[in-house]
Amino acid sequence: MDKVCVHIVVSGRVQGVWFRGWTAKQAEGLQIRGWVRNRVDGTVEAVFAGAQHDVDEMIKRCQSGPPLARVDHMEVSPADDDGLNGFEKGPTV
Repeated sequence: MDKVCVHIVVSGRVQGVWFRGWTAKQAEGLQIRGWVRNRVDGTVEAVFAGAQHDVDEMIKRCQSGPPLARVDHMEVSPADDDGLNGFEKGPTV
């Protein structure tokens, strides 16, 4: 099973709509490791590490997000897997 790690930045109406909590719940259900946090510029940033098909599914889900979100743009880039354990919601940076 191929393992991958990606970094994403999501823009649109993604803060104040439970995007971080929704992301954590989705990632845990897919057994993805990593983190998610808001950024002061209004975007949401995350790192997903796990099996290729699970990470691909997580990226697909983030393209629409939770019901109240509006995703205008999403950047996805490869990231280093720093041995993340579990999935965390981080503070705004």
